Amino acid sequence: MTVAAFTSQSTKLFTSQFTSSDGTRIGCAKAGAGPALVLVHGTAADHGRWAPVLPALGERFTVYAADRRGRGASGDTPPYAMERELEDVAAVVDGIGEPVDLLGHSYGALCALAAAPRAKNLRRLVLYEPQLPSGQPITPPGVLDRLQALLDAGDRDGVVATFMSEVVRVPAAQLERLRGLPAWRARVDAAATIPRELRAQDAYAFAADSVRDLAVPVLLLLGGASPPFFRAALERVQAAVPQAELVVLPGQTHVAMDTAPDLFAREVIAFLGR
Repeated sequence: MTVAAFTSQSTKLFTSQFTSSDGTRIGCAKAGAGPALVLVHGTAADHGRWAPVLPALGERFTVYAADRRGRGASGDTPPYAMERELEDVAAVVDGIGEPVDLLGHSYGALCALAAAPRAKNLRRLVLYEPQLPSGQPITPPGVLDRLQALLDAGDRDGVVATFMSEVVRVPAAQLERLRGLPAWRARVDAAATIPRELRAQDAYAFAADSVRDLAVPVLLLLGGASPPFFRAALERVQAAVPQAELVVLPGQTHVAMDTAPDLFAREVIAFLGR
């Protein structure tokens, strides 16, 4: 997404850059004023996916919407590993130089959760449906092979559409709405990152002990119409993190920033404003 598209609702945007532990550049779109809030997007996206909620968040926070490695303003140093993503999140949070709230979505929420214990400046944490293994299958059998085949054939749009419909389980009507948003182009541009992130996600083993000492308030967001594995994942987090509370977004699935931006922003702002 271009700067113009991301700032189409009169939110002035700047660029901030941070350096991760392996030397990779991590770029953030910076906007708004107030306490620092870092946004970490999910698979098949870049910082522009936050555009529907940026105006509301920017009224109260200085927002740093990160481009995760491999897209947008960020670099991409091989070989890929989820551990590098955790280092990226911690580098942004601690590089701001003040207490920081952290909001992650989907795979970005998984990275934010795993990075939280190592981030020194973390103040509060919001996790929207992290794709955390919970004993229920997230990636259907054979999908990874089909995604890779589509990518090898140059069908990037097909990669994104298949991922959204078969892995995230976005309903057909919502998928068509997503196709019409400016952020779809950025999703297509980042299509090559989808298979590697699904492999890393499927291989990830959640260690509850790693977050039991997390001494910050945590908000867990769940779409009321989301697949059961998202609730199961959040319940695992809630059982492990002492200060975690679960809030359900009625009628929503995995993309409430797009389908109910006012509701999403309201819940986030209410939690961070306490």
